[in-house]
Amino acid sequence: MREPRFWYPENRDSVPLASRLLAPAGYLYGLAGRIRRGSGTPERAAVPVICIGNVTTGGAGKTPVAMTIASHLVGKGEQVHFLTRGYGGREIGPIRVDPAHHGAEDVGDEPLLLSQIAPTWVAANRPEGAAAAVRGGARLIVMDDGFQNPSLTKDFSILVVDAAAGLGNGRLMPAGPLRERVDDALARTNALVITGRGHAADGIAARARARGLPVFNSIVRPPVSIQLGDGPYVAFAGIGRPEKFFRTLRDIGVELADAISFPDHHPFSDRDARALLVRARELGARLVTTEKDAARLIHAATASPRARLAEASETLPVRALIADMDRLMELLSDAVSRARRR
Repeated sequence: MREPRFWYPENRDSVPLASRLLAPAGYLYGLAGRIRRGSGTPERAAVPVICIGNVTTGGAGKTPVAMTIASHLVGKGEQVHFLTRGYGGREIGPIRVDPAHHGAEDVGDEPLLLSQIAPTWVAANRPEGAAAAVRGGARLIVMDDGFQNPSLTKDFSILVVDAAAGLGNGRLMPAGPLRERVDDALARTNALVITGRGHAADGIAARARARGLPVFNSIVRPPVSIQLGDGPYVAFAGIGRPEKFFRTLRDIGVELADAISFPDHHPFSDRDARALLVRARELGARLVTTEKDAARLIHAATASPRARLAEASETLPVRALIADMDRLMELLSDAVSRARRR
């Protein structure tokens, strides 16, 4: 879905009428979440669990952060497995992602990306997914999302916030983008990662530091080995904040003839594909998209417009570059060591 504009008003000091009208629903949403998180006892996995999550809905950059952290852990010899819900996929799991046989309609787009880094499990039931990962050889689990899910104990939780969007209007869904109250989230957080450029997240960063939480800055950039051809390009993206992808392209010097946005996790239709192909042909441009969007185009029927779009489109992968990464890895190593001693 597309985020309502009143979630991120240009004037952060004003409260749009729609947000005020939805405030009671936001209160009930927040209350239900607090009751859910406060009831029952979370299960502890047989191995340490690191969680990368959001306090807002989508677009903060948690998946690139999760991929970067897992890559560093794998580089240190850890047997890392990812655990995720698989938003947008029909499988409830537990199931190990196999990119050769699974498409985004099966397991979601993000798990296909995660599986490039480490074995990835999709499970609606997180404890069952963790147990399956352990049986599959995991010695350390990295959860992509699931921060608000209370069923599994987390040994270290990282909250990811977008520097340009921040907390939006600061209200709970559906009145705003918050999944829960900020103080409740910070109480369960071990570190905060601010992604991108901007000052909209300065407030939550200050609140985190006041609690003694470490705050790390990150930028999302393509690997230096990735080079696109000569432009111009028609860029298209169906992610949480497509404008971030378009800005990244411009930042690395890519000439954009057009930039076309779709809702997050958008399932591209043949009609969408034809329109994009025609638009690129009209402008004499090439096509470029994100890894997540490309993942939703794989396994398209041979010779279909979607298959032609996949073949015609270049992909720009991105990774999170986290400042003071050594310090973050020290914190993670300490947490993993403590969990293994229990």
